[in-house]
Amino acid sequence: MPRTYHFTKLHGLGNDYLYFDAREGGPWPDWSAFARAISDRHFGVGADGIIVIEPSTTAEVRMRIFNADGSESEMCGNGLRALAKWLYDRGWAGTRQLIETGAGLLEPEIVETEGGKATRIRVNMGPPRFRRRDIGMLGDPDAEALDEAVTVDGRRFSLTCASMGNPHAMIFGPMMDEATLAHYGSRIETDPLFPRRVNVHSVEVLDPGHIRMRHWERGAGLTLACGTGVAATLAAAHYTGRTGPRVEVEVPGGILEAEWENPPTGPIYLTGPAVEVFSGTYEWPDDV
Repeated sequence: MPRTYHFTKLHGLGNDYLYFDAREGGPWPDWSAFARAISDRHFGVGADGIIVIEPSTTAEVRMRIFNADGSESEMCGNGLRALAKWLYDRGWAGTRQLIETGAGLLEPEIVETEGGKATRIRVNMGPPRFRRRDIGMLGDPDAEALDEAVTVDGRRFSLTCASMGNPHAMIFGPMMDEATLAHYGSRIETDPLFPRRVNVHSVEVLDPGHIRMRHWERGAGLTLACGTGVAATLAAAHYTGRTGPRVEVEVPGGILEAEWENPPTGPIYLTGPAVEVFSGTYEWPDDV
């Protein structure tokens, strides 16, 4: 017999997830298989993935992220902002929160509300890391990957890589169109240089305070926004002298504000909106 699972859909700049409250009750499904089915935009509900809300002994809740392909990710900045809204709007947390993630304990803060609902959230994303061991790259584990040469299908790319608890590779230059990024991003994602795969971003620096970018996310493909990717991009851009420590970032889904406090060892803060779309139920067989 199928079981019925309740969810709420939220998004941050179009980066959309289905949220499941798993703090009580159960039994719960194989989240990986479940995420693949429900995230399908033609045969499921449709999303970039699911976020499972579990109890935590060190924070308000624990956040687990499953991408649309069923893989589990360490962290999602847009998903974290939306979770902070979900908790605040339901009275389960205040304006300052502590959330357990696969990348550690992170601190979202509600900075704007309307009608008692959170509309704008600022998140301390923690400090970036540039060593290969932190990114999950082959090579000297203590070396940084700045302007790393990679050839894909005969085209040479220069990658600057950083970790925000999950791995990112930035390609600086004129921003690629969707088809070009999908072609090369999918191949760089699975390049042997990155045994755990990598998120890939096409980044165009407009001036020291403005960036525009497009994302190919590990396990999700093209997305409208990637919060950890924006944070990693600011880190890479400022670390290599391309921008200042504070930038406005234009992504396909809108605008995020990113600020690096006390670089190179301080945290990066992201500020942007989160929106609740709808709630619903989904039936899933017990034996899957």
